[in-house]
Amino acid sequence: MIIAGVFFVVAACHAVAQSNESNSMEYYIAHAPFKMPAVTEPKFNNKIFNIIDYGAVGDGQTLNTTAIEKAISACNAAGGGIVLIPQGLWLTGPIELKSNVNLHANRGALITFSTDHTQYPMIDGRTKLPLSGNKLENVGITGEGIYDGGGDTWRPLKKSKAAPALWADLLKSGGAVSSDGSMYWPTKEGMSGEEYLKTLKGKTGLTEKDYLPARDFLRPVLVSITNSKNVLIDGPTFKNSPQFALNPKYCTNMIIRNVTINNEYYAQNGDGIDISSSKNTVIYHCTVNAGDDGICMKSSGNKGNPDTEPGLENIVIADCIVNHAHGGFVIGSNTDGGMRNIYVTNCNFINTDIGIRIKSSRDRGGLVHDIYIDNIYMHDILNEAILFNTYYEDTNKEGVAKMAPITAKTPRFQDFYISQIYCSNAKTAIAITGLPEMPVNHINFSDIIISANEPFSSTDAADISLKNTKIFSPASTLLVLNNTQNVIVDNIDFNKSTTTLISAGGENTKGIKISHTNLKGLTNPIKLDKQLDKNIITIQ
Repeated sequence: MIIAGVFFVVAACHAVAQSNESNSMEYYIAHAPFKMPAVTEPKFNNKIFNIIDYGAVGDGQTLNTTAIEKAISACNAAGGGIVLIPQGLWLTGPIELKSNVNLHANRGALITFSTDHTQYPMIDGRTKLPLSGNKLENVGITGEGIYDGGGDTWRPLKKSKAAPALWADLLKSGGAVSSDGSMYWPTKEGMSGEEYLKTLKGKTGLTEKDYLPARDFLRPVLVSITNSKNVLIDGPTFKNSPQFALNPKYCTNMIIRNVTINNEYYAQNGDGIDISSSKNTVIYHCTVNAGDDGICMKSSGNKGNPDTEPGLENIVIADCIVNHAHGGFVIGSNTDGGMRNIYVTNCNFINTDIGIRIKSSRDRGGLVHDIYIDNIYMHDILNEAILFNTYYEDTNKEGVAKMAPITAKTPRFQDFYISQIYCSNAKTAIAITGLPEMPVNHINFSDIIISANEPFSSTDAADISLKNTKIFSPASTLLVLNNTQNVIVDNIDFNKSTTTLISAGGENTKGIKISHTNLKGLTNPIKLDKQLDKNIITIQ
C-alpha cells in the first residue's frame, strides 16, 4: 500500500494548489463545465421587524406562532425587510413565509417547533410543514440560528437501527410497536395511519377532517420553499426533522449556503438537503449529518418534455461535507422529470453508506445526463464509493433482470464525467448495474484512486471509460464485466493482490480495449466465459 500512500500525497498537494485559488461561490459558478446562468442573491429592504415587538417571548414555554406570523405579515405589507428572531428559546407552531421577507435568526436563537401535533393543520391531505413558503419571490432564511423540528415525536424507528439502550428507553416512553416488533412509532395514530389512508381511497368529497387520523403518519418535511424565485438560505442549522430536513421544490435562482443539517443516523427518511425539480441553484459550504441521503437531487412532476426541458438543471454543489448519510451525493430515486447540468466539486464524504449514489428504477426514471463530479475526498465508506443502480427498491425479485419494454419512465443514466475522486477504505470501489433494456452508458472515470475490499463490477452497461485509475484491493480480480460493452481501460493501476485484470461474461459483452496498462506479472490477465470470443478484447 506504499504506492497508494504516494498517490494520496499527490492528491493532497493538488488540493493545496487549488485552495490557493479564489474558490468562492462565484468561482464555482464561473468554472462550471456547462454554461451556468448567473445566480444572484435576493435583495431585501433594511427595515427590521423584531418578533418581540409583535408579542413573542423567548422563554421556551410561550407559543409564539401568532407573534411570528404578525411580524412576517407586517414585513410583507410594508414592502419587505428583515423579520428578526433575536437570541432566545422560541417555541412556535408552523411558520409560513411571504415574498420579500428575510427571516433572520441571530446566533443564539433556538427555534423549537411544537411537539403538539394539533398545531399542524391538514392542508390538501397533507400535514402543514413547520417552515414553508409557496409561490414567493425574494425570500430568505438567514442567520446562524437553530431550527429544531421536534422530529423524534413524529419519526418511526427501526429496531435494527437502534442501540439497545435507546430502544429500551423508547418502549418505556409509550408509543406503539409494530406487530412483528421491528418498528417503533411515537404514537398509535402514526403506526395505524397508513392503513387508515387505505380506507379513504376511492371516496369523494373528503375534507381535511377526514385526514386528521393520519396526521402523525403523514410526517412533514421540516423546511420547504416551493414554486418560488430568488431564494436565499444562508447560515441556519436545521435539526431533528420529522422527515427530510430541507427540501425546496420547483424553485429558480436559489442559493443554499453555510447551512448545517443535524439529523441522527437512525432518523427514518431523515434526508439532509433534497433539491426537487429546481433550476439555477447553488449549494455551497454546507455540512450535513443525515439519517438518509445527504445531498440529493430529485425530479418529478415535469409538465414539459423531460428530455429537452428537464425539471432539474443547472445545479452547482461545492465545498460541502457529509459526515454520515445513506449517500454523500445522491441522484434519485425519482428521476422521471429529467435532469441535466449538475456539477459537484470539492466535497468530503465521511462514514456514509455510499459515497456517490446514482439510483432509480423502472417506472420512476427518466433521462439524467451531463453530470460532472470532481475533486471528491471520501473515507470509511460502508458500501460503494461510487454506485449506479437502476433496481432501487425493486421488490420484483423474480425476473427482475429480464428485458422489459422501454417507456417514458425507464431510467436513463448517461454522460457522466467523474474525475479526481479519492477514497480510502470502502467496501466496494465502483459498482454499475443497468437494465437489460437500458444499460447505464457513457460513464467516464478518470484520475481516480480508491482503496476497497472489492474493486469494480458492471452489469448491463455500455461505453464505460476508465482512465488513469488506481484501485487497490485484496481481491484477485480487478474488473468484473457482465453484459458490458465498449469499455476503455487506459492506464489502470493495481496492487500485488491482483492476478486477473478483467473477468468478462454475458453474451452482450464486447469491445474491450486495454492500453497503457502493465499486464506482466498477472498470472491470468484475462478471463472470458466460454461463449465469448477472445477477439472482444484488444490490448495495445
